[in-house]
Amino acid sequence: MSQDNMIKMECTACKRVTYNSHKNKKTIKQRLELKKFCRFCKKHTLHKETK
Repeated sequence: MSQDNMIKMECTACKRVTYNSHKNKKTIKQRLELKKFCRFCKKHTLHKETK
């Protein structure tokens, strides 16, 4: 897997980067927003893609 497709997911509540993922940047133009578990907040929160 190339590093071009890798993205970081940041928790919107505590602003910490908790997940690394990948996406196809040719088909998905906007930033990803997923509800994932944050181990620092200890609950499911919205995670947004960072730069």
